[in-house]
Amino acid sequence: MTSTVAAFHAGATWHAFWGSEVGHWLLSKGPRVAIVVVGALLATRAIRWAAGKLSARISAAGDDDSAVRSESVKHRQAVASVISSVLMGVLWFVVVIDVASALGFAVGSLVAPAAVLGAALGFGAQRLVQDLLSGFFIITERQYGFGDLVSLSVTGASGEARGTVEDVTLRVTKLRTSEGEMTTIPNGQIVKSQNLSKDWAQAVIDVPIPVSADINAVSDALHEVASSATDDQNLEHLLLDEPTLMGVESIEVDTMNVRMVARTLPGKQFEVSRRLRAMVVRTFRRAGIVTPSGTTPDVEVSGQDHPAEVPG
Repeated sequence: MTSTVAAFHAGATWHAFWGSEVGHWLLSKGPRVAIVVVGALLATRAIRWAAGKLSARISAAGDDDSAVRSESVKHRQAVASVISSVLMGVLWFVVVIDVASALGFAVGSLVAPAAVLGAALGFGAQRLVQDLLSGFFIITERQYGFGDLVSLSVTGASGEARGTVEDVTLRVTKLRTSEGEMTTIPNGQIVKSQNLSKDWAQAVIDVPIPVSADINAVSDALHEVASSATDDQNLEHLLLDEPTLMGVESIEVDTMNVRMVARTLPGKQFEVSRRLRAMVVRTFRRAGIVTPSGTTPDVEVSGQDHPAEVPG
């Protein structure tokens, strides 16, 4: 008897709930809200999946018989990332408006308060707007893209950031340093960008020799290195042309520096400079040319001493 009475009360409560305003709303508008939210979640996953597939396809297309990715491939990858982010932002903005309308909020009446709130947030979110605008121009001007080796001058205590670009959005740029660390930089804080792997790069090799050395013998040895570099199996696919001997670059009290330069594929100047330096040392030893005591050939790469490289 007790269980029958309890079941009767439970049934009455259940019917009363669905007969109330809350129950009526759940029956009339609840399914729509649930469908919209679930649909937005599925659409978000679909956008991310499509962006990943597109990025992988662009990378695969740029890797065919190529040591480095072209500038157009890098730019298309950055644009694909930005488009996916913008699509998801617009999608969830529409979802929030639709759900707010279903919940009974008068969206039209919120225009005036939203304008005031937007003005207040505008003063507090100037940095965010600056980041978005800077990111827009970075991408449209093709300053750098995925896989580029860059040096960025940043406002604030950090001063400078260097590494390989792993992600570019409208708000931030993410760099992977040579130590494997991930650095995230707001685009609005970037005041100057140096792309060390755009179109082509230059390896600069400064070789110190004693002032008493035979400059003709040194020149002949370096010419031999330059001519044999294009035939080296480790360098022939990295060099754009034969290295050029520039001659004596500077003279000091006991030494003088002889410079040789080489144009390379983007981001490969560091690898080329190391291999050329090894070839110079071997050639000097065979020719009996000695370097100043305690000094080894120094390598300067396009004015930047940066050990990181773009993945091949």
